[in-house]
Amino acid sequence: MLADLLRRHQPEFGPVLPLDLSAPDVARLDFTAANPALQNADLRDTTAFEALVTRLLAAQNARIGVGGYLENRVIYRRSPGLFGDPAVPARSLHLGVDVWLRAGTPVLAPLDAVVHSVRDNAGFGDYGPTVILQHALDGTPFYTLYGHLSRRETNLLRPGLTIEKGQTFAEVGPAPENGDWPPHLHFQIMADMQGRVGDFPGVGLVAERDTWAALCPNPNLILQSRWL
Repeated sequence: MLADLLRRHQPEFGPVLPLDLSAPDVARLDFTAANPALQNADLRDTTAFEALVTRLLAAQNARIGVGGYLENRVIYRRSPGLFGDPAVPARSLHLGVDVWLRAGTPVLAPLDAVVHSVRDNAGFGDYGPTVILQHALDGTPFYTLYGHLSRRETNLLRPGLTIEKGQTFAEVGPAPENGDWPPHLHFQIMADMQGRVGDFPGVGLVAERDTWAALCPNPNLILQSRWL
């Protein structure tokens, strides 16, 4: 399994962001229905949503928020047309880790990579500018996705471009170009792209948790934050 391979190679991974995700000023944020702060929040108003993130961080004396892997979230009700419709169960199982921090923060390659694909997944609540990198360990390919980036840097990337471990290749994007979210990086690992280019589901059905967990192992195997 990819998770076992990543676990064996953990000492080789570099940071995805130029900061310590295990530092005291990092806190885990909860976006499930268990968080009472979300009950009456207007999540369609991005400014109000960003103010909510700021309050959640301040309550924990933190500057940076992390969390979300396999979290059954309520925040996707802000984009019902994207994550579900009345005819089918809504997708709410988050498949990556979000790092909530300021726009303009550099994004680094944690391992040598080749750009698999780049796309601006424009639209309210989507990824916005997105980069997918392809890596290999012990001859096994896998992929990492970086969502909610800025357009300026991603416009310079092309499929097949080589990215070295530790190289800055993108920046965390501002709203509204990042899909109209409070600034954050969505980081996800995929064992198989399933033929997709420039995009990959970041939210799945709760009933399919085991399937998604096998396809998209825990991003903290690379991030290695003590808060996750």
